Amino acid sequence: MSVAAPSTAIDLLAINTIRTLSMDAVQKANSGHPGTPMALAPLAYQIWQHNLRYDPSQPLWPGRDRFVLSCGHASMLLYSVLHLAGVRKVAKHDNELEEGLAITLEDIKNFRQLHSPCAGHPEFGEARLPVTLARRLLEQAIAVYNSAAMLPNCGTREPPQRSNNKTAGET
Repeated sequence: MSVAAPSTAIDLLAINTIRTLSMDAVQKANSGHPGTPMALAPLAYQIWQHNLRYDPSQPLWPGRDRFVLSCGHASMLLYSVLHLAGVRKVAKHDNELEEGLAITLEDIKNFRQLHSPCAGHPEFGEARLPVTLARRLLEQAIAVYNSAAMLPNCGTREPPQRSNNKTAGET
């Protein structure tokens, strides 16, 4: 996969919005590293908009692609993308969908604050997110192992039916 230059004004706006949300949140928290989210914004946009098979209204869909982020300095990148993609909230400990967004703008404003869903290093369930962040080599290996182990059991790779017959991210 190659990351092409943004082809439209909306692509560039989306990439720059990811960058801006990330920069502003890190600056407001006075903690964290904005460089990685800023540098990876075009890659994240490409993956989430054009390559990843997911439905933001069904974040627990078993056949979805998984996004494993192994760089803790880029957690704000993940929060920005989840907010802009409109991924639905997951209940904290019982894997049930809730109304609303997984990450709101108010959550982003509270990046790295005590009890914020936007922790410096998100964990599945703790931050109401259908994702995890693998910080160490062992955690990365576990993510790969779990992905491979789930393949035979993940059911259909077909996305849930949507009214417009498109999966999120398709153009």
